[in-house]
Amino acid sequence: MSTPIPPEILQLRASIDNIDGALTYLLAERFKITRRVGQLKAALGLPPADPERDRAQIARMKEIALTAGLDPDFAEQFREFIVAEVIRHHKLIAAQLGAQAPVLDTYS
Repeated sequence: MSTPIPPEILQLRASIDNIDGALTYLLAERFKITRRVGQLKAALGLPPADPERDRAQIARMKEIALTAGLDPDFAEQFREFIVAEVIRHHKLIAAQLGAQAPVLDTYS
């Protein structure tokens, strides 16, 4: 016979589940926006990654993490995971747009 789970743990788990759901929706929204950025970058011939912005955002994220009481190294790793996926999307978008771009002759 297993030990019953205390009500406080069940309440905390419900909160965790709500937060996980919110994070999932936030990530989905973030990826919608970054896909649009990827489309714009591809159309303008800009590279998928922006190292200068990346450095600034890492510093910003670490500062936010410290203020929030979160390990800044974890925050950086989490951001790196997300940004790697964003860059992957941007490369795919650029490849798709490049394949669909019309070929212009000298007189166009």
